[in-house]
Amino acid sequence: MTVLIAGGGIGGLTLALSLHQIGVPAKVFESVAELRPLGVGINVLPHAVRELIELGLMDKLDASGVRTRELAYFSKHGKPIWSEPRGLEAGYRWPQFSIHRGILQQLLLDTAIERLGRDNILTSHHLTGWSETAAGVRADFIDKATGKAAGTYEGAILIAADGIHSAVREKLYPQEGPPIWNGRILWRGVTPAKAFLTGRTMIMAGHEILKFVCYPITKQPDASGNHQINWVAERHMPPTYQWRREDYNRTARLEEFLPWFESWQFDWLDVPGLIRNCPHAYEYPLVDRDPVSQWTFGRVTLMGDAAHPMYPIGSNGASQAILDARVITREILAHGPTQAALLAYEAERRPATTDLVLLNRKNGPEQVMQLVEERAPEGYGIVTDVLSQQELEDIAANYKRVAGFQVEALNAKPPIVSADAKRAGV
Repeated sequence: MTVLIAGGGIGGLTLALSLHQIGVPAKVFESVAELRPLGVGINVLPHAVRELIELGLMDKLDASGVRTRELAYFSKHGKPIWSEPRGLEAGYRWPQFSIHRGILQQLLLDTAIERLGRDNILTSHHLTGWSETAAGVRADFIDKATGKAAGTYEGAILIAADGIHSAVREKLYPQEGPPIWNGRILWRGVTPAKAFLTGRTMIMAGHEILKFVCYPITKQPDASGNHQINWVAERHMPPTYQWRREDYNRTARLEEFLPWFESWQFDWLDVPGLIRNCPHAYEYPLVDRDPVSQWTFGRVTLMGDAAHPMYPIGSNGASQAILDARVITREILAHGPTQAALLAYEAERRPATTDLVLLNRKNGPEQVMQLVEERAPEGYGIVTDVLSQQELEDIAANYKRVAGFQVEALNAKPPIVSADAKRAGV
């Protein structure tokens, strides 16, 4: 009956906690020797926050992140384009959280160890292969650091939550090759700085070629009155640029990108100051993969970035992995840990995430910034001089529809898995 989960990231740990919630045993296998709070800030959208609340994590989320109040788009000159309330302020029954990715993962890890037990969260276990048995699936692992065998484990099904470089996906699609780079580079960091706008605002400024995103990820100021401000600088690079394999741990060189943002000193935000005062920034090529026609092969399926890696546009990466975990859990609740459950999960989630991957390639709701740049590159008085109110509203509404977080529709739905859900006989 045990569900084997390859990958101890946000998706894999959410799945483990969700299965524990319904009384189904799970075991998580993570390649690295130690799960540490790495990375930078992310946003968790209301439809995903709802599911984490059903797992009893609201207080921990509230203590660790910021309830995002609004999302605002600006031109490269710092002029307003569009803003909209987020989370509770937008009418959702659940907040949106801006939070450090590593802190969220650590929160999930600590809770998983507490609820499932340390012996069910195994590090230094890299999946090398699997085979189906009469009763389920048998998976083989090694310690990547030493190359030595780390054991063989049997379970009912195997879920690949092992990220964009998924070992499982590579075996299922051996001809796929590396992730697809679209020519853009992200530089990411967290800088101690004063609050801006509402103090809980997520901003995006610029356009498709050159863009800056930032938002606070701590509620309380430090002794100097500073908050931790997460930021992302992005540029579409020339064809001659040589990019390196993506990860969240490569140190960025400020001199390679700061000059493009030196003039972005708005009366409400000092962009070059945020970049210059960052203690450690990361470089990350913007990549995804083409959607595939099948996730489930027998008793094995893909989830999260292993299934649908997408551009970090619209704050959907972590949120969609959380939704995957909850749908898998709901289907296991209905069908048991079987291939039928995996097929039902895929039937719902693969079409939805395919649409989202493709929409993110078109810049999702950030299209408004590019339209403004194309129509008024030298600036404008008010945005409706160059972009109608209807265009603005239609772009925002369409993205919410595709991503599955329209306010009225989401508020009317029950959670994917309720807090008191249990499998029969448990």
